[in-house]
Amino acid sequence: MSSVVNEVAKKTRRTAAKPAARRTATRARTQAGHKAAPQKLKLLVTVVPRRKTEYFMDLIQAFDVNMQFCCTANGTASSDIMALMGLEDNEKRVIFSVVREDMAPRVLLALEEKFATIKNAKGIAMTVPLTGVIGVAIYQFLANHRKGGKQHEI
Repeated sequence: MSSVVNEVAKKTRRTAAKPAARRTATRARTQAGHKAAPQKLKLLVTVVPRRKTEYFMDLIQAFDVNMQFCCTANGTASSDIMALMGLEDNEKRVIFSVVREDMAPRVLLALEEKFATIKNAKGIAMTVPLTGVIGVAIYQFLANHRKGGKQHEI
């Protein structure tokens, strides 16, 4: 027991003996070595007609999106209301994409333009901020950071 106490006392004396300026410099180097993530990520959720899914997935992928998946969905309107409004198809797809925060406004603007100009391609899109990603490699993949590769902008 006394040997453990002696070891702790030695470490305490060594730490206390370090000049305060040296400890501050070490802390500054350590903090400077840890960089925050360069860009935050967002989850882009896009609801589109089933027949236009591939088109919109290709459009979103053009904005440096590495991961997308889609799910089948159905509209909630009854067939009577659909007929009244002149709509025949209520099958939808929900596209989930991970985009960088700096690219999100551009993607949303492009989607808004396509929703307004393409026939039978009405849809909605929104982003949800992601607060954390486990692992540097996963973050680099989702943010489309290539080591030694060129970053290109659209």
